[in-house]
Amino acid sequence: MDKGIGKGGAAGASALLVLALVLVVAVAFGAYVYLAEGGPKPAEPAEVPAETAAETAAGGRAGWVTDGRVLRADMDDPGMWLAHGRTHEEQRFSPLAGIHRGNVAGLGVAWLKDLGTYHPVEATPLVVDGVMYFTAPWNVAYAVDAATGAELWSFDPGVPGETARAACCGVISRGLAVYEGRVHLATLDGRLLALDAGTGSKLWEVDTVIDRSREYTITGAPRAAAGKVFIGNGGAEYGVRGYVTAYDAATGEQAWRFFTVPGDPSLGFESEAMAVAAETWSGGAWWEIGGGGTVWNAIVYDPDFDAVYLGVGNGSPWTRAIRSPGGGDNLYLASIVAVDAATGEYRWHYQTVPGDNWDYTAVQDMALADLAVDGVERKVLMQAPKNGFFYVIDRSDGTLLRAHPYATVTWATRVDMETGRPVENPDTAYADAPQWILPGPGGGHNWQAMSWDAGRGLMYLGAHDLPFLYAMPEEYRETGVYKRRPGAWNTALEFGRLNQMIEATENPPEGKGYLIAFDPLTGETRWRVEQPLGWNGGVLGTAGGLVFQGDAQGQVAAYDADTGELLWRHQTHTSILAPPITYAVDGEQHVAIMTGAGKAANPASATWKYGSHGRLIVFKLGGDAMLPVPPLRDLTIPELPPITASAEDIDRGDLLYNDHCRSCHGLGAKSPGAIPDLRLMTLDTHGAFQAIVLGGTKRDAGMASFADLLDAQDVERIRQYVITRAQRWREEQAAAAAL
Repeated sequence: MDKGIGKGGAAGASALLVLALVLVVAVAFGAYVYLAEGGPKPAEPAEVPAETAAETAAGGRAGWVTDGRVLRADMDDPGMWLAHGRTHEEQRFSPLAGIHRGNVAGLGVAWLKDLGTYHPVEATPLVVDGVMYFTAPWNVAYAVDAATGAELWSFDPGVPGETARAACCGVISRGLAVYEGRVHLATLDGRLLALDAGTGSKLWEVDTVIDRSREYTITGAPRAAAGKVFIGNGGAEYGVRGYVTAYDAATGEQAWRFFTVPGDPSLGFESEAMAVAAETWSGGAWWEIGGGGTVWNAIVYDPDFDAVYLGVGNGSPWTRAIRSPGGGDNLYLASIVAVDAATGEYRWHYQTVPGDNWDYTAVQDMALADLAVDGVERKVLMQAPKNGFFYVIDRSDGTLLRAHPYATVTWATRVDMETGRPVENPDTAYADAPQWILPGPGGGHNWQAMSWDAGRGLMYLGAHDLPFLYAMPEEYRETGVYKRRPGAWNTALEFGRLNQMIEATENPPEGKGYLIAFDPLTGETRWRVEQPLGWNGGVLGTAGGLVFQGDAQGQVAAYDADTGELLWRHQTHTSILAPPITYAVDGEQHVAIMTGAGKAANPASATWKYGSHGRLIVFKLGGDAMLPVPPLRDLTIPELPPITASAEDIDRGDLLYNDHCRSCHGLGAKSPGAIPDLRLMTLDTHGAFQAIVLGGTKRDAGMASFADLLDAQDVERIRQYVITRAQRWREEQAAAAAL
C-alpha cells in the first residue's frame, strides 16, 4: 500500500525490521554432512589452463574477463575487480595498498553518480580495464568510466513495476557478471540476459522461471565461470520450489538445473539427490505449499575442484510443523550443496540447520581459502550464515572442521562436532507460546559481504543481534489448519499480531550491530566495533591494513585491520548496505560504494533523517568533489481524516495491515524512511486509497492491486488503522516537543 510512491513500492524495499530491533527475513535447527553411498565423489582438483594466445588477442574487447584472467588477478590485475567477490574464491580482499593507514585520512570524494532512486541499493560494482559495470534497482545496468564516472552506456531491461509485489524484501539487484565480452544481468522478474560489454546492446535473453503461477524473483548477482552463467532465485516466502540453473555463457542455452528440494513424489524425481532428499520430508503436501530452498544469493565457483557451491535458503513455509508435519531434516534447506560445474550433479552437502524452523538461510556469502587446520593444509569453505555459527568446511568432501558462534545465539547451545548438528535449546521452542529468539530472521549476519584476510587469518564481517518474537500463526493455533495463500507471504508465523505482541512486551530486547575481526579456527573475536544500529553494510579488507564498511547512519569508514581503530569516515547522508570495492586506474587507487537502504526504522538512521538516496560514490586520495546534502525529511503529519471505524474494525485493520502491508511500509505503519510512510498520507491520497490498493492505479510504480487478497471493506479497515497510527504519532511528537 502506497501513498503515491515512485516505481517499486509495494513489495519493494522493505522494513522487515521490527522497530529498531527486528529485521525480518533467515537459519536454524541443526547441521550435518551427508554423502550418498556410492554416489558421485568429489572431482580431482581441476587444472585451469593459462589464457591462450587467441584469448589474449581477443583481450582488446570490452569486458574481456576469462577464467584464466580471474585466476591470475592478484598477479596480473590487482587493480581490477573482475568478479562479484573480486575473484572466484570471493575473499573480497584487495592486494592494493596505495591507500593505507598512514594516508587514509586524505580520502575525499572523486566523483559520484546519482541513480535517482529511493530503493535499497545493494550491488557490487565490477571494474574491468578502466570501465565500471554495475546495476541499480529495477536491474538497470550501467557502464561508466571508472576514473571520471562518465556514462558509457546504460540498459533498462524493462522490469514490470507490479513485480515489486512479489519481491519479499525490496526492488533489489546485487550485481552482475562480466565474462568474455558480455555483461550478464538477471532481472527481478526472473530473466537472464547477456549484453555486449562495449555497447550495452542485448545479445540474448532467457526466462529462468519454471512456473509463472508462482512468485519467483531474482535479486542475486549471476556468477560466470567455466563457460557458464549460474543463477538462482528467490520467492520462498511466497511458496516456491528452489533451484539453480546453469546456462551457456555464449548462447544462453540451458546446460543443467539442480533442484534444492524435492517436488511431488508421485511425479518421480529429477535426480538421485532429490530421491534422497524426499526421504527427509514427512507428512503433508510440501510441494503444494512450495517447499522453499531458494538460492537467492551465494553461488561460488571453485576452480580447484571444478565445483559450484550453492547456499540454500529457508523452507516454505518457515515452520517445519506445517511444512513437514512428520518431522525430518528437510534436505537441502539451509544447506551448502556442492555440485559438478559441468553437469550439475550432486557431490556433497552440509546442512547447517536440519529441519529449519527460524528462516535461518545458508545463502550468505561463502569464501574459499587454503588454510592449515590442526596442522593439515586444507582447501576450505567459510561461511557465517544467519544461524549465528561460523563454519569452516573441507570443500573436497564437506567435512565440518569448525563451528563457532560469532553472534549471540539462544536457539542452540553449540554445534556438536561429532555429529555436525546443533544442540537446540528447548527453552526457546515457540510451538506453544511466543518466544524472543536470537538470531531473528535477519540473522547474526546476512547477505552483506565479508572479507577474508589470509595474512592475519581473520574474517572481517558485519554481525548483529536482532531478536525476533517467534509465534505460530493464530489461525493454525486455533484450527490446526494452514493453507497456502497465493500472492501473500506464507511463513506460517504470526505477523498479523506481531506488532501488538511486541508493544505488549515489557522491556523488549534491543538490537545491536558490530563490525568484527573473527578468527574462524579459534572462534576468537580479535576486535569488535560496536555500532549504534544493527543493519549495516558489507565489508572490504585491503593490503593497506584497512577495513572499509558503510553503515546505517550513512558513514563510510576505514578501520585499522589490526585493532579496529577508526581512522577515517565520511558522511553520505543515506544508509548503506552495499559492500565497498577498491580498484586502480592509471596507478591511482579508488574506493567505491553504493548508498541507499531502508530497513532500519530508527530515528538514528540516515534514511530516517534524510530518506534513501541511491548513489554510487567513489573516493580517492585528495578527492575534492562535493557530496550534496539532502534536506531533512518532512515528518509533519498532514490533516487527518476522521476515524469512523469501530474498535473491532480497527483491530481487524491492524491485523490486515501487518499481514499484507508491513513488508514494504513498515511494522505498525512505521516506515523506515525509504518507502513512503502511510501515516503521512495527504487527504488526496486517503481519497484515492481504494483505487490504489484495489484498482492498481500505481501498478507501474510498483504498487500492484491487492484485489485478490482484500475487498473494499478490508481496505477501509486498513486505512482507518493507519489513521489511528498517524494520530498516535502526532501525540508522540507533541509530547516530545513539550519536553
